[in-house]
Amino acid sequence: MTHPTAPPSLVYSDEDGRICDLSDLHAAGMSGGSYLRPALEDFIPLPEGSELFTLPGRLPIGCTPDSGEPLLLDQDPFTPNRPVQAVAAFMAPAHTVTYNSAYQTNDQDAPRLPLFAYAAVGWHDERFWAAGFRSDGDIRQDPDQFDQLQIERHTNKRLKQNRDNRLIQHLGKCCLTYGCPAARNYFLGRWEAPIPTSPHCNARCVGCISLQSSGCCPSTQDRITFSPTPAEIAEMAVAHLESAPRPIVSFGQGCEGEPLLEAETIEKAISLIRRQTGRGTVNLNSNSSLPEAVDRLAAAGLDSLRVSLNSAQEPFHQRYYRPKNFSFGDVKESIRNMKKRDKFVSLNYFILPGLTDSVEEYEALSTLIDETRPDFIQLRNLNMDPEWYLEVIKFSSDHSPISIRRWLKRLKKRFPWLGFGYFNPYLAG
Repeated sequence: MTHPTAPPSLVYSDEDGRICDLSDLHAAGMSGGSYLRPALEDFIPLPEGSELFTLPGRLPIGCTPDSGEPLLLDQDPFTPNRPVQAVAAFMAPAHTVTYNSAYQTNDQDAPRLPLFAYAAVGWHDERFWAAGFRSDGDIRQDPDQFDQLQIERHTNKRLKQNRDNRLIQHLGKCCLTYGCPAARNYFLGRWEAPIPTSPHCNARCVGCISLQSSGCCPSTQDRITFSPTPAEIAEMAVAHLESAPRPIVSFGQGCEGEPLLEAETIEKAISLIRRQTGRGTVNLNSNSSLPEAVDRLAAAGLDSLRVSLNSAQEPFHQRYYRPKNFSFGDVKESIRNMKKRDKFVSLNYFILPGLTDSVEEYEALSTLIDETRPDFIQLRNLNMDPEWYLEVIKFSSDHSPISIRRWLKRLKKRFPWLGFGYFNPYLAG
């Protein structure tokens, strides 16, 4: 993997939104509210398909070249008395953040940041560098895999062919309006296809991407407004499983609530699917709140469960998910129910530098792995304003972070049988 030959320079935005670099300061990273200069190994070329964001109401922080001490940039160095803003990178899928953008919120009225991940970014050798690493070699959501004209042609054709299937029509909006990579891949007839089913949820996640209270940061997509029938689901899923390469169909998407609330429908749909084809992987992305429902779905033919998890520490889990009538113990019981039936379990583990790699969180996650024996950890970035998140879960640590790279090395050494990646794995055989 390519890394810079020298520390990248600080980048910032001027008041007109232009992104500039300042060679007098090195790019800094933020980890749990602390600032430091990332190692060269923490930087990779900004992946294709990534975006740069300016962070309103937030001043950039760099590091001095000699000592590496953090230094606040409070005005444009080239045009004094003109304001500046911090800059962050939102990395393309299959990449995991090692340090957040370093900034100081300087305005009490600074807007809450939208629901994205905010990686540290710098400039060196005529290119941008982001603090992160490629966590999955699968190309299923790489930007060079998508041709918009081809997507529109295939999508419109299938929508015309399936006018009476509400699920397929909903996925058309996900594809053409929101650019959902999973929906795009469904209409292109390949890999993992989404099956949203539930307009309702039994949690009130602070960082929910499909439903937010008025005045909060906006949702990134609209939630589905109906529950598809088992027949609608099977019509869509069977055709995909039968024809797509390395096919996966996944219940539980960003455009819905909690799919376990539609367990009866999903159970019937899985039975219909498996009566028609044994090919491919049937997966469920879930908060795993209803262990009895998970057990029924596993008995019906569910192959894999992806468990959404912001933290292995129960207080942090409860404060983020704000569950309605379920506990962290229920989540663990759902994992055990899948494993009792010899099914595959992934932890969809939200990464936030400073919390994820804290000593306390590492030990809590290790205990959870020992107790429940999941098969795989998906290294997904937490898409949320970092300061807001830490405030919500009431995080404080008495230890310095391990660093995300060292944290991952420790986990791999401690649990050599555990898989790591970013996407839901295709289960061959």
